[in-house]
Amino acid sequence: MSTGSGAHSAPAPNSRHDTVSDDATATTQGAAPGVAAGPAATPRKGTFSSLRIRNYRLFASGQLVSNTGTWMQRIAQDWLVLSLTGSSTAVGITTALQFLPMLLFGLYGGVIADRFPKRTLLLMTQSAMGLTGLALAVLTLTGHVQVWHVYLVAFVLGLVTVLDNPSRQAFVVEMVGPDDLRNAVSLNSANFQSARLIGPAVAGVLIGAFGSGWAFLLNGLSFIAPVAGLLMMRTAELHKVERVPRSKGQLTEGLRYVAGRPDLIWTIVLVGFIGTFGFNFPIWLTAFVHQVYHAGPGTYALFNGLMAAGSLLGALLAARRATSRLRLLVGAAVIFGALEIAAALAPSFWIFAALLAPIGMLGLTVNVTANSSVQLATDPAMRGRVMSLFMMVFMGGTPLGAPLVGWVTDAAGARVGFLAGGVISAVAAAVIGLVLARAGGLRLKIDLRRGRQHVAFVPRAATPATDRELATVA
Repeated sequence: MSTGSGAHSAPAPNSRHDTVSDDATATTQGAAPGVAAGPAATPRKGTFSSLRIRNYRLFASGQLVSNTGTWMQRIAQDWLVLSLTGSSTAVGITTALQFLPMLLFGLYGGVIADRFPKRTLLLMTQSAMGLTGLALAVLTLTGHVQVWHVYLVAFVLGLVTVLDNPSRQAFVVEMVGPDDLRNAVSLNSANFQSARLIGPAVAGVLIGAFGSGWAFLLNGLSFIAPVAGLLMMRTAELHKVERVPRSKGQLTEGLRYVAGRPDLIWTIVLVGFIGTFGFNFPIWLTAFVHQVYHAGPGTYALFNGLMAAGSLLGALLAARRATSRLRLLVGAAVIFGALEIAAALAPSFWIFAALLAPIGMLGLTVNVTANSSVQLATDPAMRGRVMSLFMMVFMGGTPLGAPLVGWVTDAAGARVGFLAGGVISAVAAAVIGLVLARAGGLRLKIDLRRGRQHVAFVPRAATPATDRELATVA
């Protein structure tokens, strides 16, 4: 793998000078929307192709264990706060505090990730995350826990995440190389969602039988696995990426780089809306369990498990795709918002529960498609800073959205809160999809004739004959 900063070193589907990737750049390449060209036409690989790489197998195994513990802690933390306060707003504040550091310091985490060896940084961050879980376990098991303790631990965990997230995201390509990056990103999500199936189920049993403290304890101990995996890696087999030397203006350099790339900036704006307003599931699900269905932690774990099942399916489907299309990203985001609206209006428990799996699948599709698109379109020397901006917008919007969504949920009810998030997500996706199409010189063409593709993006200056040809392949 080349370590230079030029086009040959960037494992991207488009060059640095392209304006919009995938459909929105179709006209700049002289190709029809939706038709892959060049590297985008890479043959499809196996669903688990990245696991043939030893270093990645160690990483994935460790992450599966720690992710299971993380999901146990998330369920236990949400339920503990709700038990202590009886307030959805308090759950929202906890979530906000955990993601506030990403909003405040996220870009600096990316600068650090570009400067230092990512494996070393991950050894530090994963160890620190384990200690936060153990601290919360001690407070809970000794009976001294108060809601401000949970707030504090959530904030400290967020500080660690500022450095862990960009380091972990950028380290993937060092383990597998650019050819397997899409597959590895998808498998990381499948790993996370598999743990999401196991963690909530175990947490529901532990909380019901023994209380939240044991879930926190197991989460703290679970970080032994990723630390051991990182220590066992063969560093000689990593794909070397040239580290960026310390210099002035690196932060603004990263922002200018993204600002000059519509394919990056509009993708990041879209995930910002989705992350801020569409991914507030701890607030909505606890509210539905508590206010609408008057159930307990077992039902909350069930809801999370259903979403995880859908997310896992979405991750496995994403792992089979050879390309990351912006058309897929926008379409998945629109449907994701529409499904949230449907769930908010669901007339019965089982209809609501049944909608959670497809919501999880579409939400995961949005996340994986955006993540892999941004990574592959970014120069390696910029990847840490770009991914820190991506994660800052995606996760850092939560401190702004979670308290607001929590307040709406408390004031107007669980259904109105969920409905508002779905409407904002769907509208934002539709608007940004039109912006990307316009940036790529495309227009929306609607053809209601029988046997035709009814909706397609075509070049603005295309003739009717060209329109018909493009509609068959878009």
